[in-house]
Amino acid sequence: MTDFQDILQRLLDKVYGWGTDIVLMLPNLVVALLVVLLFIGLSMLVRRLTQRLLQRVMGTSPLVKLLSRLATGLILATGLFVALDLLHLDKAVSSLLAGAGIAGLAIGFAFQDLIANFISGIFLSIRRPFKPGDLIRAQGIMGRVVHMHLRTTTIRLFEGQHVIVPNKELFQGILTNYTTGFRRVDIAVGVSYGEQLEKVEHITLKAITDLEVGLQDPAPRIVFTEFGDSSINLEAQFWIDTGQQADYLLARSAGIKAIKAAYDEAGITIPFPIRTLDFGIKGGETLRHMWPQTMTAN
Repeated sequence: MTDFQDILQRLLDKVYGWGTDIVLMLPNLVVALLVVLLFIGLSMLVRRLTQRLLQRVMGTSPLVKLLSRLATGLILATGLFVALDLLHLDKAVSSLLAGAGIAGLAIGFAFQDLIANFISGIFLSIRRPFKPGDLIRAQGIMGRVVHMHLRTTTIRLFEGQHVIVPNKELFQGILTNYTTGFRRVDIAVGVSYGEQLEKVEHITLKAITDLEVGLQDPAPRIVFTEFGDSSINLEAQFWIDTGQQADYLLARSAGIKAIKAAYDEAGITIPFPIRTLDFGIKGGETLRHMWPQTMTAN
């Protein structure tokens, strides 16, 4: 019975001590709560101001949301540490900082790819090599940018499908933006080996120069590319001032029509694929010349 009374007395003393500590810390507790509320209100104000200021500088970049949230989190963390210090919980603050460091290292090792995409999204938001609505080609994918997030970018293909590309691939790989600046239209065509190339060059150049959709500066040009199997191949090149894929396709279509019409008028032949059969041992012999020798041998 005595042991039970001793245990009960110790428990009551402990509870009384806790109650006394709470009463003594009650002013500090009230002040700590007021500090937390003050910093919450301050963080909301800073978030709004940060978003407005950054949107003026960076537009509607995903980085704006990130920076505003970081500013909010920093102010809230500061308010929490101040409140804990008012409650004389310095050891708790040290433990929180140490735990946050260890947790950060563990998360960094576990989510390396996620963090790499996240950081790549930050650099893409700063450098801004493209924006929503731009026509780009990257990683073998060509389409129009729909959404930009800090981890991924959504691209709409010409067929209508949406492709989600990790930002690391866009940041580290080769990226072509067709929206910025001029775009060149290349039309490949072949002419017969019997044609005069100077004449072909003059007529082809005139056909693409007269196009309404083409620019005169940079000037159109004709480049002969190779000796093909049945034709001498060339490339007609002219520039358009648009990044719209539909305008590019229409410009290329107009160029093909103009070249075909000019060739028909000038009598220039676009040959079909041709195969030459050699029946002699050394080659170059026709079937007519080889036929009597074959009959004699038989």
